[in-house]
Amino acid sequence: MAWDEWEQLKAEAAQRPSDRTAHTRLNQVAPDGGGGGGGGDLVVHQDDLGVVGHDAHLLYDEVKGCADIAGAGADKSGNGSTAQAAASLKSHGFQLGGALNTTVDVWSSQVKSVLQACAHISDHLDYTKRLHAEDDARIGTVLRGGDGGAVPVSQLDEYFK
Repeated sequence: MAWDEWEQLKAEAAQRPSDRTAHTRLNQVAPDGGGGGGGGDLVVHQDDLGVVGHDAHLLYDEVKGCADIAGAGADKSGNGSTAQAAASLKSHGFQLGGALNTTVDVWSSQVKSVLQACAHISDHLDYTKRLHAEDDARIGTVLRGGDGGAVPVSQLDEYFK
């Protein structure tokens, strides 16, 4: 669209009768209180953050308790039953012993990665939830009128000029 065409469309729009109900309104709410967003309050529900963080923590506990094949059935020296089986197979000349050791090492590494991811997710969401709650409280304290009520949008608009 050329600049001249844009200017022409703007001029035509300005000449239209003002009794039409549908107009674009910038920097103001419709006279009847209409417009998007309902009551004009920004509301953030953080329940989902807590649920996902809690689920990540539960998954962490479950994976840690069930997936530790390296430590399961540990003997006095701390070797799990799988490591003991691998050592026994190796001592009898079976190559499967070395492969079983490799499998346990790879499995343990992957389990540690999953545990770290779960812990990171849980910790991050707990931190995010707490941080947003603190931000909400601080903003709520700052944005109060003289009567203790919420500052109207028209007054907030003055901060952006």
